[in-house]
Formats: sequence, structure tokens, C-alpha cells
Amino acid sequence: MANEDSEYVIGIDLGTTNTCVAVVVDGEVHVIPDEEGETLQASLVAFLEDGSVVVGNGARKEAVTDPVNTISSAKRLIGQAWGNSTIKQARQHLPYKIAKGPNQAPLLDVRGRKFAVPEISGMVLRRAKDIASRYLGQSVTKAVITVPANFNDTQRQMTRLAGELAGLEVLRIINEPTAAALAYGYGRDVRARLVIYDFGGGTFDITLLDVRHNVFEVLSTAGDSYLGGDDFDTRLAQYMLRGFEKQYGFKIDHDPVVRGRLKQVGEKIKRQLSNKERAIVNVRDLAVAPDGRHCDLRFQVDRAGVHKRFADIVQRTFLVCDEALANAHVSAADVQGVVLVGGSTRMPLVREMVEQYFTQPPLTDINPDEVVAVGAAIQGAALVADPFSPAGAHQPLLLDVTPRSLGVEVVGGFYDVLIDRNTAVPCEQTRVFATSQDGQTTVRLQIFQGESRVASDNVKLGEIELYNLRPMPRGMVEIEVTFAIDADGIVDVTAKDRETGIAQQTRVMVTAGFSDEAVRVMRRRNQ
Repeated sequence: MANEDSEYVIGIDLGTTNTCVAVVVDGEVHVIPDEEGETLQASLVAFLEDGSVVVGNGARKEAVTDPVNTISSAKRLIGQAWGNSTIKQARQHLPYKIAKGPNQAPLLDVRGRKFAVPEISGMVLRRAKDIASRYLGQSVTKAVITVPANFNDTQRQMTRLAGELAGLEVLRIINEPTAAALAYGYGRDVRARLVIYDFGGGTFDITLLDVRHNVFEVLSTAGDSYLGGDDFDTRLAQYMLRGFEKQYGFKIDHDPVVRGRLKQVGEKIKRQLSNKERAIVNVRDLAVAPDGRHCDLRFQVDRAGVHKRFADIVQRTFLVCDEALANAHVSAADVQGVVLVGGSTRMPLVREMVEQYFTQPPLTDINPDEVVAVGAAIQGAALVADPFSPAGAHQPLLLDVTPRSLGVEVVGGFYDVLIDRNTAVPCEQTRVFATSQDGQTTVRLQIFQGESRVASDNVKLGEIELYNLRPMPRGMVEIEVTFAIDADGIVDVTAKDRETGIAQQTRVMVTAGFSDEAVRVMRRRNQ
């Protein structure tokens, strides 16, 4: 397929439920199929009893028959700190074990082995890399990977680490809605204010942006990292569990295999009801009754009834829409087009409610499952294009924003914002910090992302330690600290002694991150 001398950058949409990979070849975008012709790979990693590992669509069977040893929805866990609400919810609903690791990082406990979440995501990304390499006929080493716009610094860093563990040089991390806008608008000479309504398997994002030819300027973004199609599947599984209990008189919701099977059934029902008015549920040998009987689950569901049960989940997306529009100081009436992204937007209920909210039918002429990977591939090709060539002169310009404010904890536990949310990236802000005690040689700053005035209510990214300071009377040593957010949305910190101008040593300890040694161990066992 490919010229051996060509340098290809693949675009990967690393999804909660599915992963998609695309590439630009000779100016055309190709969404890459696997050996079976499938363009979507399940974001699943199954650990089999014989010690082998199955990644992607091949792990679907294990997700039903052995959910305890099959990792699903890893994206919901990446970069999360142990003890936060997301991990607490995951431990309640996900069938596999989640353990506490060093530095507040969750570890996935499978068959007696513990894996960091980026290792699992790295396996999914390696599968995408292998699919692309086979398709192109040469090894692929460079990629652009997408993340939800609402991902914080730690989640982005851990996604980048996952790419590195997959053997990829990650040229850029870009926001999924921005990638979708790029795919939709690139080459079309679109001039409009667009909303990207991105409702995927595990996350919801909305991004408002102005598109002017090949310039894509994000005005605001907002999201919920724990809202997606998984919630529909879980809701249907709970409905079926109650139906079973009503029919047979005993509960089976404690069994992870049963929950895993019903969640898979729920996903199938959801898909069927996107095309049909009615779906028939027939799950054989779901459980064994106390008297030894084998119990099947059979019943019928209709679209209207399921829509009533789902409406509150979809309604939650519009609270996020309200926030994004308010931050940009525009109303829904100012929007000139609504682009749907993510598999959940195939549901008629979602499309109907989106049309009601924005008072216009959404644009549906693109594949919502593939559009993010397509945008990532376009951006990847742009990053390696010769800017002086005819093709390079027409490359897209992305002007994105940071989704959350960045700041530090100050006296009294309050939060001092350094960079406001929806500031264009890359950006930087400098503040001066002074020693508070005589002879002090170390200053430690707690860094957060979020919008609350109380520091502890926000997401803690980690600590910044300034050390080897000159031992002077208090207040005499002033350190100029620059906080920067790069085009990937990742935070960087530099510091210098204000009087001497000498670069000051800093150490950033990331919450829910990993030590250099832990990363080295991961790399060794993922080679």
C-alpha cells in the first residue's frame, strides 16, 4: 500500500468503548480496517488462563464469559486518583478488581498481576499501531492521539505515556471535538460557528468553535468525564436484573459474570432500538435458581419505554451545553451547525433532544464513530508536511483552549487561579513566590485544576518543589515561577531566582502519576 520512504503519522481515537485509527495517504484519509475488515476495535484487553492476552475485537467473547479478567472502560480510569468519586463508582460497577497503587494511582488486579491503567491503554494503542502497520506495509512509529476536551493534565500525561508504551512517538495530544471539527470542516471552505456535540461510550464533551476556511478557533469547551453510552448499557442491565428478580423471585446482581453478560445485552438492545421500534431479549442460562433450575431471561422492550428511562441521562448533557455556551457568552440560537460525534449520537432519542435544545436538526452526514480518528490523521499529516509545499500551505490551523483553570493553593486553603479556563493554548503565566522562613532552602507549591475557590475541591495535579534555594532571611529569596500549558494541554513548570537570574531546580510530583522507575518497569514489560 505504502511507499517505504513515506513518513506516516496515524491518528488514533482512543475511545472508552471502541478505538479507531486513520491515516492520510497521498492527500486522502483512510480509516484503517483490521484483518476482518472492521474499522472499530473494542477497547478491551482480556487476560486468558493460559497467560496469553487478547486485545480488541477478539476480546469481546471474554468480556461476556470472563468479565473479571477482561479490562473494559480503562479510559474512565486513566489519570484518576485513588479515592476520588470516579474510582469509587468504578469499583462499584466494573467487574474486575481495582487496587490502590503508589502515589494514589489505581492499579488493575488481573489473575494475580497488577497493571497500571496506561499499560492497558497502551495495549489497545499497540493493537491500533499494528493494524496500521499491516495496512501500510511498513512499521508506523508516529501518532496523534485524541482525548476528551475535559481531560486534565494528569489524564493527558497518562494518555501520552500509554502511547509511548505502545511504541509510538506521540507528536500531539488533541481534543476529540476539535479533531471532529477538523474532519468536518477541512477542505469544505466552511465558515460558521459550530457546536461539536461529542457523546461517546464513556465521556461527553461539547465544544463551540468558529471555523473560517482552514482556521479552527475554539471559543469554549466543557465536559463530563463520566457520562456516556456505558450509562445507557448499565441502566438497561439494571432494568433486566429487576425483571429477572420479579420473574424468578431471587437476586443475581452480586454475580459479576451476570452483570457483564447483561451489560453486553444492554448494548445490543440499545443498538437495535436505534433502528427498530422493538427488541426481544433472550438470554439463555443466565443463572441457576436455589432449587437447581436453569433460568433464562426473556422479555420484550420497546423504543418509547427505553427512551423514557434514558431521557435523564441525555438531559445531563444539556447542563454541560449550558455551561459551554455561557462561558463563550453566546446562546444556542447563535450556533449555525451542530455536528454529532460518538456512537451514542446514533440513538434517535439523542438526536431528537439535541434538535430541541439547539432548535435545528443536527448535521448527520459524517460517520460519528470515525470522525475523530479522521481529524487526528489530518492533524498528523499537517505536522509532518513541508510548510513551503502547495499542500503544506493549506494545512489547518488549530486554535484550542484549556478546559480548566490552573492554579495553586495559598494561605487558608484557598485557590489562586493563574490561568483561566478557556484560555487559548499554548499559554503561560508567571508569579513570584518568596520564602516565608529564615534560612529556608525549599518551597513547595500544590498545583490544582478546577473552578472552586477552595483548593481541595479541585483536581490536584501534584506538587511543585523548588529546592537548593539560597539560605537567606525570609522574604529575601524571590522565585519567579512560570506555569505553561502547551498545545497538548499539558502543564510545564520552570523557575528562576529573581535576583540572580539563575534557573532554579524544580521537581513536579504528579498525583496519580508514576515514578521514573515505575515507568521504566512498564516499558520493559511492554517491549
